[in-house]
Amino acid sequence: QVQLVESGGGVVQAGDSLRLSCAASGRTFSTYAMGWFRQAPGKEREFVAAVSATGLLTNYADSVKGRFTISRDNAKNTVYLQMNSLKPEDTAVYYCAAGRLGFRGVVVTTPLNYDSWGQGTQVTVSS
Repeated sequence: QVQLVESGGGVVQAGDSLRLSCAASGRTFSTYAMGWFRQAPGKEREFVAAVSATGLLTNYADSVKGRFTISRDNAKNTVYLQMNSLKPEDTAVYYCAAGRLGFRGVVVTTPLNYDSWGQGTQVTVSS
């Protein structure tokens, strides 16, 4: 497993941008697919985006396609989530996750397939 620490959350207005970062410990980061999930109060944790171990493949929830971009820098053991055109419905705690999993749609969108999780970072978007 890897240890994950998210950062970059905050309070912004609708239409603004934020970039979340997730720093991983250990020398095996490049062998893990990475995902971002979010959880709003009273709701289940939902998939946001994922990137394959090499960074060549990505997957996005329909609700964020065209607005969010996931990327990774394996030399820095870090995965990013660039969030543009933020909406109030994007308000949630955002978690990054790591998993050694096959990069297929239903696999990467399922939280149970990830082995390690960060503590989360709050994103609040006001209207």
